[in-house]
Amino acid sequence: MTLNITEIKAFIPARDYEVSKRFYSDLGFSMASDGDGIAYFHLGHASFLLQDFSTDSQAENFVMHLLVEDVDAWWKHVADSRVRDTYGVTVTAIALQPWRMRDFCLVDPSGVVWRIGQNVGYGAFAALLRAKRLALDPSAAELGEYRDE
Repeated sequence: MTLNITEIKAFIPARDYEVSKRFYSDLGFSMASDGDGIAYFHLGHASFLLQDFSTDSQAENFVMHLLVEDVDAWWKHVADSRVRDTYGVTVTAIALQPWRMRDFCLVDPSGVVWRIGQNVGYGAFAALLRAKRLALDPSAAELGEYRDE
């Protein structure tokens, strides 16, 4: 008996299936198949199934997490794709999160939130956190080296 997993994919809801298909294509995902209200998208090792079905509560409470190697490159890619202007979607600034990740949010035309992020090692996290605190309170520099409480 083996419990090896070969893949996991989410079914992402689409309020307007055609608009959502164009959105994900414009974002750089390839549509490998489309039939019976299900479109299979992939980019690199990431994939998902877009479904021609949605309820408001489903879409507005659906979150995908895309872990990437370079969050700055991804933010630039999203900006360069012009999906914000074309589809009127939300794209947030990159933020340092307390769970040692830098990420930003992209909200698709149906309201699905994509958190696109990069893990940050402890040393880099501490340096980023110190810089963030110094930006908020320049007098903190007088305290010397920052230590977590």
